[in-house]
Amino acid sequence: MVRLLPLLLSALVVAMAADLPSRKYLNLAAIKAMAAAAEQEALARKAEVTICIVDDSGNLLFLQKADKAGLNTIQFAQRKARYAALYGRPSKAGADQLKGGDLSILVFPDAFPNQGGVPIKVDGQTIGAIACSGAASEVDEAISQAAVDALLKK
Repeated sequence: MVRLLPLLLSALVVAMAADLPSRKYLNLAAIKAMAAAAEQEALARKAEVTICIVDDSGNLLFLQKADKAGLNTIQFAQRKARYAALYGRPSKAGADQLKGGDLSILVFPDAFPNQGGVPIKVDGQTIGAIACSGAASEVDEAISQAAVDALLKK
């Protein structure tokens, strides 16, 4: 009986491990695909932008500044992407909220009410976000969206 107990415990641990949830995440191939698609869209629009990709917690995974993009676009792109990842909605939603007169957006943690960041959602779950900065805000968002569409093949 004493020898059987470790075997039973091992089987129980294996059975419990099988119940652990699996989680989708942005791997290097996905990051490269999105970066390439964003670059291509920026070139097509003749836009010099900084591209930023973050994980679902807003941690930096990729950052690339075009030669003629301003230095301020580095932080802008990171803040737009972080907002989109943490709140699971485009950063334009915060901008629209502010435009509508709701000043509470200004005190939300990690809020950045400026268009250009887009969440990356798979099966209804936010797995990260991408943002661009350096062009007009609607162009920034279009470049970001093109990258997400390329990843998800929409």
